[in-house]
Amino acid sequence: MGIAKTNVMRLLDKEKIPYEITSYDISDGKIDGVAVAAKIGKAPEQVYKTLVVCGHSKNYYVFVIPVIQELDLKKASKIVGEKNIEMLHVKDLQKVTGYIRGGCSPIGMKKQFKTYIHEAAKSQQKITFSAGKVGFQVTIAPEHLSAYINGDFADLVID
Repeated sequence: MGIAKTNVMRLLDKEKIPYEITSYDISDGKIDGVAVAAKIGKAPEQVYKTLVVCGHSKNYYVFVIPVIQELDLKKASKIVGEKNIEMLHVKDLQKVTGYIRGGCSPIGMKKQFKTYIHEAAKSQQKITFSAGKVGFQVTIAPEHLSAYINGDFADLVID
């Protein structure tokens, strides 16, 4: 019996974008990116997290960065052309994206927000990120992700 497909998997299937799926145990409650990378046996540099911010203009933006790094809000503000941005509160995540913490994916949000992927992804054959459900990760080529979500690569993290 196969696993139940997430919306992310269905969308990738529809576009015929090749991907690998990895599941991990969530019973210990450790769903942060670094713990997930360890559970699925991947280097943290290859595993990305999806962060959602709200700009001064009330527009939302999505940033996909390695789990071991931190979003540089100043760089990110400049990239999106906002005076300032702030992280979306966890309580608002599902309302805005349709996803919950630990299961937020840049693919398949309620609305496709302008998305940026950390430039380090360009030098990797594949990157791994949430498949839209806690306990599942999807691995695809960064250029496929970028093309599908119309995402741009940029320097997004604190040096």
